[in-house]
Amino acid sequence: MKYTAFLLASILLSGLVFAQAPPSAVLTVQGDIASPLSLTSDDLGKMPRETVSVPAPDGTKIVYEGVTLLVVLQKAGAPFGKQLRGKVLSTYVLAKAQDGYQVIFTLGELDPDFGNETILLADKRDGKPMGEKQGPFRLVCPNDHEGARSVRMLQTLEVVRLAK
Repeated sequence: MKYTAFLLASILLSGLVFAQAPPSAVLTVQGDIASPLSLTSDDLGKMPRETVSVPAPDGTKIVYEGVTLLVVLQKAGAPFGKQLRGKVLSTYVLAKAQDGYQVIFTLGELDPDFGNETILLADKRDGKPMGEKQGPFRLVCPNDHEGARSVRMLQTLEVVRLAK
């Protein structure tokens, strides 16, 4: 009987240890690209980092840190620069969140030679990893007048080319 109780306690404790160490979150970059990616926070930490500040509702500033969406899409082989001409300009990025929320960005608005819009793929807020309701990944659009395209709980970036 003591052995059974010990075994049961060991199983329960090991379950608690596993429950406290969730698997690392993964952002998937897929679709009409040369090199689909699965990125973790560690992967993003090795890429060129940037910060952006956006106003909080109370008038303070929130500082997000991460990698630009442009850099992530370039790593996946999305066409930019001289490749972004003709039919390729009909390519967009569908950003999908864990809760089903979705927004799009065109490659033209992200390209430095066209719109040159900086969209940040953030994994930190005010120097700390983002909480469950914001992250672990979030798109931050500092130049948008409304925050509607700043997708929280980002899971997937899907590159879609309409004209092939």
